[in-house]
Amino acid sequence: MSRTQVILHVDMDAFYASVEMARRPELRDVPMYVGGAERGVVLSANYPARAYGIEGGMPATRARRLCPQAVAVPPDYDTYTDVSAGVIQLLRSFTNKVEVASIDEAFCDITGAICRLGEPRTIGELLRARVADEQRIPCSVGIGPSKFIAKLASKQAKPDGLVEVPSDRITAFLHPLPVEAIWGVGPATASRLHKLGLTSIDDVAHTPKPTLQRAFGAGQGALLHDLAWGRDNRSIQATEPEHSIGAQTTFGRDTDDPRAVHGELLRMAARASSRMREAGMCGRAVSISVRFSDFTTITRTAQLPSPTDVTDEVYAQALRLYEGLHLQRARIRRVGVRIEKLVPAAEAYQQPTLDAPERGMREVELAADALIRRFGPNAVGRATLAGST
Repeated sequence: MSRTQVILHVDMDAFYASVEMARRPELRDVPMYVGGAERGVVLSANYPARAYGIEGGMPATRARRLCPQAVAVPPDYDTYTDVSAGVIQLLRSFTNKVEVASIDEAFCDITGAICRLGEPRTIGELLRARVADEQRIPCSVGIGPSKFIAKLASKQAKPDGLVEVPSDRITAFLHPLPVEAIWGVGPATASRLHKLGLTSIDDVAHTPKPTLQRAFGAGQGALLHDLAWGRDNRSIQATEPEHSIGAQTTFGRDTDDPRAVHGELLRMAARASSRMREAGMCGRAVSISVRFSDFTTITRTAQLPSPTDVTDEVYAQALRLYEGLHLQRARIRRVGVRIEKLVPAAEAYQQPTLDAPERGMREVELAADALIRRFGPNAVGRATLAGST
């Protein structure tokens, strides 16, 4: 018996503002927004600022009038792109069916991951914990049998929550909502629905389809009726299939300390390797990327002796690549580690050495992965990274 598809929608709450608060924790409890202080528009506002009525798309002059003490932070699009890419890489370690909707939201088909990672809610909570741990930002997750329901659920989950809508609860969840919640219903369509006396999704659902088609046309009328009953057959349109798995981090401040760089290379190697094991893959090559304070970026790649998903082996190669750059106290903004030329772990041949123990670091890391899935991302970690950020 085939299982109903399970779609997960991830929405990174107040994304630009959340990234800035991760870099500057002192902004968490004060009204702040990303955008110009006196000109331009508000791109994103934190929840203390929203309490004053400040919201995205609002002119900065109006935001200043609503809350004169609000802190305006200039946007840093490079960092936002980096964080978004990191979240998408994480999603692709759960499933290869990921559709990127925008810089701060994505859909995932996790139907095939359930046998491997647990029930949908378990997967959603693990994903939220991993995003918080790795990128230090919150996200809301909606889970449902379709993209439409999953997206509505994530909106209900805000801020920083999770809502799951199983197939047998669709109408109970959907019908009390206003017509404006229907995907594609903007102010003009909502006004026309209101003129017909239809204010809730329940009203639309119980209006005969021919009536809706006469009012809105054959296609739109049928779509409104189907969505009102939760019928949405659109599948995930996977974007940019992943042929590699990696992780990257931007330093809070540019650094020329080799120890700090080495530590982050190890952390990124551990994240990338963990994602490899979650995806059931091994890699034949390792690459690093280094971005300097002037935003120039260089990459280096090297083959591995045999396919691997073991952190120590990935880190050793990443460190060799970094040391091979022979940098002389260059100030570094970001580092990343990527594992390439992927093969299924079940098909990866690894040449054992005569003195290799029967069980090694891979078994240790698999055990650690199991603990993390059960107790969260901070359940176990490397002592060398303890206390570092």
